[in-house]
Amino acid sequence: MPLLLGIDNGLTVTKAVIFDEKGNVLSLARRRVPQSMPHPRHVERDMRELWKQTAAAIAEAISTCPVAATEIVAVAATAHGDGLYLLDAAHCPLGPGILSLDSRAADVADQWEQDGTARIALEKTGQTPHASAPSALLAWIRKNEPQRFEQIAHVLACKDWLRFCLTGKIATDLTEASTSFTNVATQHYDDEILPIFDLEELAGTLPPVLAPASIAGHVTADAAAATGLPEGTPVAAGLHDVTASSLGSGGYGTDRVAIVAGTYSINETVSLRPRTDKRWFCRNGLTRGEWNNMSISPASAANYDWFLDTYCQHEKRAAEDAGRSLHVDIIPEIQKAMESPSTAIFHPFLFGSPMGPHASGALFGLRGWQDRGQTLRAVIEGIAFNHRIHVDALRDGFAPQKAVLTGGISRSSLFSQLFADALGIPIEVSATDEAAAWGAALCAGEAVGLFARCTDDPRNLADLTTTYTPDPHQSEALAQRYRVFMELAEALQPIWPRIDALEGTA
Repeated sequence: MPLLLGIDNGLTVTKAVIFDEKGNVLSLARRRVPQSMPHPRHVERDMRELWKQTAAAIAEAISTCPVAATEIVAVAATAHGDGLYLLDAAHCPLGPGILSLDSRAADVADQWEQDGTARIALEKTGQTPHASAPSALLAWIRKNEPQRFEQIAHVLACKDWLRFCLTGKIATDLTEASTSFTNVATQHYDDEILPIFDLEELAGTLPPVLAPASIAGHVTADAAAATGLPEGTPVAAGLHDVTASSLGSGGYGTDRVAIVAGTYSINETVSLRPRTDKRWFCRNGLTRGEWNNMSISPASAANYDWFLDTYCQHEKRAAEDAGRSLHVDIIPEIQKAMESPSTAIFHPFLFGSPMGPHASGALFGLRGWQDRGQTLRAVIEGIAFNHRIHVDALRDGFAPQKAVLTGGISRSSLFSQLFADALGIPIEVSATDEAAAWGAALCAGEAVGLFARCTDDPRNLADLTTTYTPDPHQSEALAQRYRVFMELAEALQPIWPRIDALEGTA
């Protein structure tokens, strides 16, 4: 029985998932990878610890798999995009890895917006630089850590570091290469791009670009000893986790928007020609001639998790002690709150926003007679409204007919229906376990000929899919609330920087 190993590294957890050739999960292991925040806006983690924990997860998945590791025919990794993982000339980590939640380079991105660099970058690379973009982070390091900057020999993304640890080979893939430095028209590196950011000294540090489903190397003896994988196992190039999630959930295509409601609000659709706009990143798709148009902000389900962690700690502990999920108790509260009108509106901008770097989270319209359910309803609606900002942008540029929703929120039929009503588009939810890891595994399968193409999912997706159709009455009611949501955001544009400035007061 041929098996595939998909590695999925998020912002806090690294996972190893072993699938059979039909997409069934045979074993799964997780390890937490600690973050460090040594300064405001800095979000980092130790690169060697990341590999140690990933190797431990692989070893556990192999030890608990009912089929021998010798049946694993290929491996591929996916991981958070953007951020920065640097190596020196000796292939050693050059400081900690920088996560995509890091915003130390926000002032760099702001300056580029003001001086015209962002406009030039959009035209050439298909995207406006942002705080966690490799270009902005490298510019920040050049200015603030010149000694570190001078030692840079290899500029990698997170999954590229993990693949290097498995194979000893330096490379990236087509989807990851386009985070800052490829020409949007040619989909190749371009000698004119590094100078846009005053980073021409880094010519030669960008890794070779491979197709996601090509073999990038083979498991080394050291990696085999650390993980239990057989030495010589083929390792595919892998792909950016946004693309991996859409591929693994059945959301990768020109007729649909793939939505991931997780830490980030991720919304993406595929096109067969490049089209650029400030509201989305036009990045490389799975193959040349395909573009993945991603409209993203760090403003999704993490807001819901924050509320539960901050204000429902007692209930959470009680539910855990009773062996059940807190959501069993909370979701009926939200459902009851949805049965009557509410003035509560929530901006889910606790960790970032599509409204700019100064936007912050807030609750509006609160009344003394409203309960926790009304507040949580506002939080969930606010998350859906933030996704609508992005989905509306993609509908302006493309022609998606439906959306495929993944992420923890999609496990609730109440929340899935709310997304359909708020977005005014049919929502499909696939009963896919570990969509991103499966997306990576599909690439590994193509790399060794198990699948003709990674988009040839062997599962019967129709049997796995539940469709939520918008209710016209609810859609109109939510559209009215969305208009107020957006009017509040517009009114706060000049005030958010003043609120932000209070952080510097005693």
